Amino acid sequence: MSDSVSSSKGSKGSEGGKGRAGDGGAVPELGRPALRKASWKYVGPGIVVAATGVGAGDLVATLIAGSQFGYTLLWAAVIGCVVKISLAEATGRWHLATGKTLFEGWRSLGQWTTVYFGVYVVVWGFVYGATAMSSSALPLAALMPNGPDMKFWAVLCGLLGLAFVWFNRYAVFEKFMTVVIGLKFLVVVYVAIRVAPDLGNAVKGLVPTLPDGSLFYTLGLIGGVGGTITMAAYGYWVNSKGWTDTSWMKVMRLDNRVAYLTTGVFVVAMLIIGAELLHSSGVALGKGDKGLIDLGGVLEDKFGPVTAKLFLIGFFATSFGALIGVWHGVSLMFADFVERFQRERRTGQPVVGMVEEVAAGKREKSLPFRAYLLWLTFPPIGLLFLDQPFGLVVVYGVLGAFFMPFLALTLVWLLNSGRTPAEWRNGWLSNVMLALGGLLFVVLCVKQVVDLFTK
Repeated sequence: MSDSVSSSKGSKGSEGGKGRAGDGGAVPELGRPALRKASWKYVGPGIVVAATGVGAGDLVATLIAGSQFGYTLLWAAVIGCVVKISLAEATGRWHLATGKTLFEGWRSLGQWTTVYFGVYVVVWGFVYGATAMSSSALPLAALMPNGPDMKFWAVLCGLLGLAFVWFNRYAVFEKFMTVVIGLKFLVVVYVAIRVAPDLGNAVKGLVPTLPDGSLFYTLGLIGGVGGTITMAAYGYWVNSKGWTDTSWMKVMRLDNRVAYLTTGVFVVAMLIIGAELLHSSGVALGKGDKGLIDLGGVLEDKFGPVTAKLFLIGFFATSFGALIGVWHGVSLMFADFVERFQRERRTGQPVVGMVEEVAAGKREKSLPFRAYLLWLTFPPIGLLFLDQPFGLVVVYGVLGAFFMPFLALTLVWLLNSGRTPAEWRNGWLSNVMLALGGLLFVVLCVKQVVDLFTK
C-alpha cells in the first residue's frame, strides 16, 4: 500500500476519535499510530522555545520600534509571530513525521549542509557565549551597583548555565524554563499595564502601514523576534519530551501555538512600553542590551524603584533563560551532528532514525554534548576581557544572517519531497508562509551583510 493511501486512512480514524488506544474504538492500523488528543497538560517544548527565543536583544529591537514609530508597527509584530509559528511547526512536523532529526534531513540534501552547519555552530557558539553571558550580567550589575563588576557576573552566569545543563536532564530543564517564562510574562505585562496603553491607537496599529524610514525596522520586527537557531532546536526538544512519532502531531501543534502566542504577548507588551513611555517623551535609549538598563532608569524616574527593580529582574530572566536554552538546545544539535558524522565515517553508510536516542536522553550524556557546553562557556570568557576581533565579528554576523534563510528554504525543500510521508508534506498555507519567511530572511540577510561591511 502506498504511503499516501495508508496515511490518509490512519489519519481519518484518528481525527474521528476512533481507533485510539484505550478509548474502546477500532484497533488502529499497524504502523500508523492514532493521533493523541491535544491537551494543555502536554505543553512543554513550546515554553522552552518561548523562553529561549526571546532574548534581551529582541526586547530592545521591539522597544526601539515602539519608541520611534509608536503603535504603527504592531501589525508587523503579529505577522512575525505567525511566520515563526509556521517555521517551528514545520521543524516539529519533520521530526515526528519522518522519525529523523533535522540534521539528518539537512544531510540528505548534500555535503554542503554539513560544511555550513559545522562552521556555523563553532563560530556562532564562540561569539554567542560571550554575548549571552554579558547580557545576563548587565541587569545583575544594575541591581547591585556596589557589588562585583560586570565581568564577574558574566563569568558566574556562564558557569551556572554550564553546571545546570551538565547535571540536569530535559524534564528538569523544562520545569526551570517554565519558571523563567512565567517571570518574564508577569514582569513585562505588569510594566506594560503600568504605562497605561492607548487601546484605540493599539487597535489602529493592527492595520498594515509603513511610516517613512520604517521598512527595515518592519522587516526586522517580523523576522527577528522569536529565535534563530532555537527554531531548529525545537524539533530536538520535541523528541526530548518523548514525542517521537505522528501520534503527537496535534499535541505538537498546540504546543507550538502556545509558544508563539506567548512570544506575541512579550512583543506587544514591549512595543506598548516603547510607544507609551518613550515615543511620546522622545527618550532615546543606548544601543544593544544597554538600552534595557536605560529603560530601567526611565521606569525608576516615573514609577519608582520597585517597578524598576522588577523590570531588571525580568530582564535577567529573559537573558539567562536564553543562555540556558542555547546551552541545552544547540548542544543537542551539535551532539547529533558529531554522532552522525562519526558513525557514517565508521560504517561508510548513512545513519537513520536517531530521534529515539534523543528521546532517551542519550544525547544529554554524550561527550559531544558536554564538549559543546564547554565550548559555549570557557573560550568565550576570553572575549569578555578583550575587544571582539573585527574579523570574527564579521564571520559571526555573516553566518548568523544566513541561518534563517537556510532553515526556511531547506524546510520547504524537505517537506515537499519524498523524504516526508505524503500525509505530512506541506499544504499550500505552509508553503506560502515558509516561502514568504524565506524571502524575508534573504532580504534581511543581504541588509545585515551589507551593514557589516559598510560600517
